[in-house]
Amino acid sequence: MKVVLFCGGYGMRMRDGVSALPKPMAMVGPRPLIWHVMRYYAHFGHKDFVLCLGYGADHIKEFFLNYSETASNDFVLRDGNVEMLTSDMSDWTITFVHTGLDSPIGERLRRVRRYVENEEMFLANYADVLTDAHLPDIIDRFAASDAGASLLAVPPQSAFHVVQLGEESRVDQIIEVSTMPLWENGGYFVLRPEIFDYLPPNGDLVGDVCTELAKRGRLLAYPYRGFWQAADTVKERAALDAAYAAGNRPWMLWEHGRADPPPKHPEPQQLPALQLTER
Repeated sequence: MKVVLFCGGYGMRMRDGVSALPKPMAMVGPRPLIWHVMRYYAHFGHKDFVLCLGYGADHIKEFFLNYSETASNDFVLRDGNVEMLTSDMSDWTITFVHTGLDSPIGERLRRVRRYVENEEMFLANYADVLTDAHLPDIIDRFAASDAGASLLAVPPQSAFHVVQLGEESRVDQIIEVSTMPLWENGGYFVLRPEIFDYLPPNGDLVGDVCTELAKRGRLLAYPYRGFWQAADTVKERAALDAAYAAGNRPWMLWEHGRADPPPKHPEPQQLPALQLTER
């Protein structure tokens, strides 16, 4: 199944004032974020990628054009020649498409339509979110439905507290945002080509397509309370890098083999109180 990755935004919240690298190229361990996302899909057998490029496209192209397998694989150096014992991406297909510097995500998707419109279903995702969710289960549940789109729904990620006020502005209750009965858009979309019928020029995948499908009762959610982590900011990326260094890498399912049992989770549902925000 083809995988469309949105990796052309400016990533302003990731900027540290020093590097001009695009957000997908921020490092987690010896490899950039986009590599971790792609390895997750490849782990489940989905190795045909369409990259929606924009800002920093040259950095992403150069990374793959000059890819060094030795950075994350075992090898033998014999008589000056490198013999790889394992490989990351020797069987991947990657289509690089420049989709504009300022295009919203929906427009980026519209500009790669010709590469996926003949597919029965295809996958799409941001290039800065990591999870250990069991992808085959997500796909199977979507395939068995009549939905036009599915997304991973995750609990609110904010560390703040909500304050409930009573009379005279006295606090009645303090609630952690993460415990509230809300779900956020976590990416990891499964889509049918009909979504292009709802996608106007310069539109949003979430704001236009998913919102319209939700109105029609044809947007499916996969609620997931397991590991999910975005890397929108320098702090979040640094936390992932520290976790990698400490050996705490739940998203790297390929390190543990391919027989990963699906985690326990609530039954999928049509989206309740979901915060539909475009990234």
